[in-house]
Amino acid sequence: MKLIGFNLTKMDLEKKSDNLKDLKISTSIDILDVKEVKSDFLNSSGSLMGVKFEYLINYEKDIAFLKFYGNIVVSMDPKQADEITSKWKDKKLPEGFKLAIFNIILRKSTIKALQFEEELNLPLHMPFPSFKSTGKKK
Repeated sequence: MKLIGFNLTKMDLEKKSDNLKDLKISTSIDILDVKEVKSDFLNSSGSLMGVKFEYLINYEKDIAFLKFYGNIVVSMDPKQADEITSKWKDKKLPEGFKLAIFNIILRKSTIKALQFEEELNLPLHMPFPSFKSTGKKK
């Protein structure tokens, strides 16, 4: 599977409170639609699959939320595409495909989320790398 395109179509964010007491941050990803994509300008030997998604970062107890909607286009083997299309009729996806799509969403959307969290003065939804002292002196 090869990533062909990723774009955000809508971003919805709101900070409702500055009270961070008992803060709990949760995230969720929902796949809204999966379908084969026909393209005249992409010359691909495989099948193109389009995925619509929603990615939510929720600062609970009604403190804030960041919601991203977007589209992903991936190229893949036609047999895999047929399996995905068939399973999606029951709103299910093969585990390997689902994990790959979730990782693409996280990798691409987290960058935007961190930027907006900084602008809204919200705690980051994930630990940020940092240096720590080992306590040893030379």
